Amino acid sequence: MYNELKEKPMLIQAEQLTRYLTSIKSYNGTDGESEKADAIAKVIRSFPYFLEHPDEVWIQEIPNDPFGRKNVWARLKGLSSRTVLFHSHIDTVETDDFGPLQKIAHNSDALEHFFTSYDADSRVQVDALSEDWLFGRGALDMQSGIAVHLVNLLAMSEQKEPLEGNMLFLFNSDEESEHAGILAALHELEKMKQQGMDYIAAINNDFIGPLFDGDPHKYIYTGAAGKVLPCFYIYGREAHVGDILTSIDPTQIGAELNRRINQNLELAEPLEGEYVLPPACLYFKDDKHHYNVQTAVSARLYFNYFVFERTAKDVLDELMVIAKEACEELRELSRGRYEQFHKKHQLPVSNWDWKLEVVCFDEFVTSLRKKGLPVEDTLNSIQEQYIGKDRRDAAFAMVEALQQLDPEKKPRVIIFFAPPFLPHNFLNEKNEYGNEIKRKLTKRLNEVSSLTGESFMIKRFFPYLADGSFLSLHESEEEVEVLEQNMPRMEILYPLPIHLIKKLNIPSINIGVYGKDGHKWTERVYKPYTFGILPNLIREFALDLVAEKERLLL
Repeated sequence: MYNELKEKPMLIQAEQLTRYLTSIKSYNGTDGESEKADAIAKVIRSFPYFLEHPDEVWIQEIPNDPFGRKNVWARLKGLSSRTVLFHSHIDTVETDDFGPLQKIAHNSDALEHFFTSYDADSRVQVDALSEDWLFGRGALDMQSGIAVHLVNLLAMSEQKEPLEGNMLFLFNSDEESEHAGILAALHELEKMKQQGMDYIAAINNDFIGPLFDGDPHKYIYTGAAGKVLPCFYIYGREAHVGDILTSIDPTQIGAELNRRINQNLELAEPLEGEYVLPPACLYFKDDKHHYNVQTAVSARLYFNYFVFERTAKDVLDELMVIAKEACEELRELSRGRYEQFHKKHQLPVSNWDWKLEVVCFDEFVTSLRKKGLPVEDTLNSIQEQYIGKDRRDAAFAMVEALQQLDPEKKPRVIIFFAPPFLPHNFLNEKNEYGNEIKRKLTKRLNEVSSLTGESFMIKRFFPYLADGSFLSLHESEEEVEVLEQNMPRMEILYPLPIHLIKKLNIPSINIGVYGKDGHKWTERVYKPYTFGILPNLIREFALDLVAEKERLLL
């Protein structure tokens, strides 16, 4: 591959590599991720520096991974221990959204040709006709990001003057699902830290795009949003449809919780100037598997919940209040309907109550233990049954088994967390270390802006999910404990190395490739900025970070 890249301008190198990488399928949770890792390693090993230093590029197998996935590492050694980590993810989402165009989903030229005559979306058509955009699954998210890091790896490996610090590159699997790649990478990072590497910062280049039509800015993020997955297990009281008004219908309760939580802007953190999305319902089902005329006994739902400065404890406290208010209002509503119906038909009322207990998982487990019930044996049994299966299903199965274990089996809503959990990562500008990074970033962006006319805007949090979340953790021990106590068997379902994340404490700056429609069949990357401006911006900022003295801006 090196022979195809050498002596070409960096812009051409980056585009050529993006086309090559986009052509290789690497869907999350398939063998393609491993194949893509091998392809990236082969590219790196073709560079002259790594022909001379073969030990400085290596593949890390992800332990116990069902798909045999890998991370690819490459290192350029510098004069000091100061180290910048560059990271990008290998995997993409699949191509079902392309429909009949699936066969060309990885063919950038064929897609561009198609979209030049695609008049169903004039914005896409205009971009295709401009020839400034490169199409294809993964072109934006984020094969172009890998390409940008690769051309910088090549450029820095060939510069004549020695590097002032180490440049460490990571191309990891499984960002689009459960982040197995970056979690495995933490252990490799710790090993290198023990060998003397001093991590200054990480640079991710996950994609960015306009936040509104005509948005002139390129957004740079000095941190990443976190995420929790709060879950509701609702156990009601079943009834025949002929006696429906005596039921406690878990689907009705779930619907009310969904109405109050899903897309509720008031639940988004009020952070001035930040792009903060509200909670989103990702799952809602009852327990019925076939038709009958009985109401459901239980229902399940969970939400994607972004956290920026809030913690899992904050989210749990907030949802407990919402759930209690919803259940109390539905209790009164059900009582009123029952009494109204019986009055209408001149029937006496019976002694029914529609009360639901609302508890968090930790409270529920504590109450069961006080009753002397075999909580651990029950959890062990479910854990064994769900090895290798969906971890959210496993968490719900554990909660359901404990509800069945309780001899009272009272109607209740149990709130808990399920995997994944992503810590929020942000640059602490209040200390000298964080302030230095922000100052160097601002200075470099101002210089690039004056040279190119680009308009940059620095934000604190990358507003979506990113691997950078796992490089630093700001929660206190107490706040982490709340999460651990309210995620069923977290040490088994989601063994997050929290102590390791805290120990590494690497701020992750996202200086992203630029494009539109990530995760859509119209996905495309803007070539002039991504290939023409971004590589130099990232490389010069990285060199600024490892420099002992202030560098002159070019």
